[in-house]
Amino acid sequence: MHRLQLALMIGGIVMALGLTASAGPPPRGEATSQTKKNNAAVSKKLPFADKQDFADAQRGFIAPLPNSGTIKGKEGQPVWDLGRYAFIKEDEAAPDTVNPSLWRQSQLLMYAGLFKVVDRLYQVRSADISNITFIEGDSGVIVVDPLISAENARAALKLYYQHRPKKPVVAVLYTHSHIDHYGGVKGVVSEEEVKEGKVRIIAPQGFLKAALDENVMAGAAMSRRASYMYGVLLPPGPKGQVTAGLGVTTSTGTVTLIPPTDTITKTGQEMTVDGLKFVFQMVPDTEAPAEMHFYLPQLKVLCTAENCTHTLHNLYTLRGAKIRDALAWSKYLNEALERWGDVSEVLLSVHHWPVWGQPRVVDRLKKERDMYRYLHDQTLRLANQGYTMVEIGEMIQLPESLAREWYDRGYYGTVNHDAKSVYVKYLGWFDGNPAHLHPLPPVEASKRYVEFMGGAKAVMARARKYYDKGEYRWVAEVMNHVVFADPQDTGARALQAQALEQLGYQAESGPWRNFYLTGAQELRQGAPKEALGSTASPDTIKAMPLDLFFDYLGIRLNGPQAAGKTMTINWNFPDTKEEYVLTLENGVLNHTARKQAKDADATVTLNRAALNEVILGEASLPAKIESGELKVEGNPEKLKELFSLLDKFDSRFNIVTP
Repeated sequence: MHRLQLALMIGGIVMALGLTASAGPPPRGEATSQTKKNNAAVSKKLPFADKQDFADAQRGFIAPLPNSGTIKGKEGQPVWDLGRYAFIKEDEAAPDTVNPSLWRQSQLLMYAGLFKVVDRLYQVRSADISNITFIEGDSGVIVVDPLISAENARAALKLYYQHRPKKPVVAVLYTHSHIDHYGGVKGVVSEEEVKEGKVRIIAPQGFLKAALDENVMAGAAMSRRASYMYGVLLPPGPKGQVTAGLGVTTSTGTVTLIPPTDTITKTGQEMTVDGLKFVFQMVPDTEAPAEMHFYLPQLKVLCTAENCTHTLHNLYTLRGAKIRDALAWSKYLNEALERWGDVSEVLLSVHHWPVWGQPRVVDRLKKERDMYRYLHDQTLRLANQGYTMVEIGEMIQLPESLAREWYDRGYYGTVNHDAKSVYVKYLGWFDGNPAHLHPLPPVEASKRYVEFMGGAKAVMARARKYYDKGEYRWVAEVMNHVVFADPQDTGARALQAQALEQLGYQAESGPWRNFYLTGAQELRQGAPKEALGSTASPDTIKAMPLDLFFDYLGIRLNGPQAAGKTMTINWNFPDTKEEYVLTLENGVLNHTARKQAKDADATVTLNRAALNEVILGEASLPAKIESGELKVEGNPEKLKELFSLLDKFDSRFNIVTP
């Protein structure tokens, strides 16, 4: 049975861990005069003399990460290595090949270690793409968002204990359902401690479902695209990966999960945890499907989870996911402002660094609120005037009062693709132009475009002139047609790569830079040959409901091959006392819980634990049958036939070539 790439499909961040660049570093060009000019214009446009963020990012510093920022896994391999980003130096001007604004953000992200925020509240930053927060209760420690990997969370807790009293962890709080905010939980607590009632796991309503199935149906596609978004195939450096904008990069350690014991269901809900009062705000369908804010009255600290960070965030993440609700995002920030703006002295983020001072907290909440509202309202204003998604992406610019604020810059999301996201959320992919209703597929269209333009040599000759003028976007668009018309044309691939490279050097957004540069790399040396790494773990698989498992089987069913075939299979899981009936007809798999068909072709009986081993690739179905752990009554050939109709997904498919 094909191994589920489940954890690659979860949350927004670690979708393609474990990838390594093939062969040696690819050839990389220098910044052209046009790229230098564009980047110099950024330096003049933005307020680089404002150093407040640098003061805030260093405020309360206690100790650096141990071992020069290297954290190792079980086998001694580095799962986090901040040293690879040592080229990002404080007070050095941006290289010609990096947008100065992204370079500034990256410098700020390199302030790593243990920090005191206020009395009783500490953070470890840049030990992963996200922060881990330690709040001191009366007798123990409350951990907020324990990173991606258990190794990283464990190292962060150890660093905290080296400088603070070693009190036990009494609670873990997940602010939302993305993997960088829960995956390291077993680095700070054990499942046994939770089962014994020694530790509470607190999360918003819908957390577990969202953590497991937000992106499960398109997991292979998302994991491939994430290899572009996070630049995991790019070598770190001035011509390669320069952080992810939201954080330095993603860790590659052991992903774990302990389901919540306490669920927050409504705004205003209060909970006292080890002597500290928490007041919660539910904010679903903002940065994550399941997310919540909280306020600590005794500390006067407001945590807005991932909805108010030091970057314009994604309304649509480029790895692919359901579009987020900009209007709800704005309204929830306004609600937080109304509830706690007058009494909050610290604005805490689960990425980046805090904001101190009540007036600054209010100003920040207002401007982040207005940024998302502006994107929402102005996109729909222009759409209602007849402008299309692409046109709107080019037309919208934030007003100067917002655009000059560093935290509104597009290091992760961008104004361009966020505006397009709002358009698609309301109006979908079709722009209303019938010429765009049923276009030719890319390869067929490209062949005709190239023919119309006089052939590949003529197109390349003209494109080189535009390249020399610095019109890289146009060159990339035109050369894409030549490459898709003939992917073996090495000259076309080279020119396309050069254009993408310059676009990457100019990009302010970390993900945009990574997309451009990864595309350039793959045009030069091909798609990755190594299998995509998987963060699928026993904890994740155990938490996956059977309903989701059978849904995923339906996604893998090859409909054309299954057409005309019918079967009914009962599934019986004695250890969990669950029963399902699975039916195949009309090229579709349907399943019904708590039911068994009397006329089933076969009845399969196995424990859920055994199924987990099969899902994880630790055992095969034939092996389970031979061992007696899986029993089949009726026609066993039907079970074999079912699994013969399931596709195996390979995430190494081409992106920049057909």
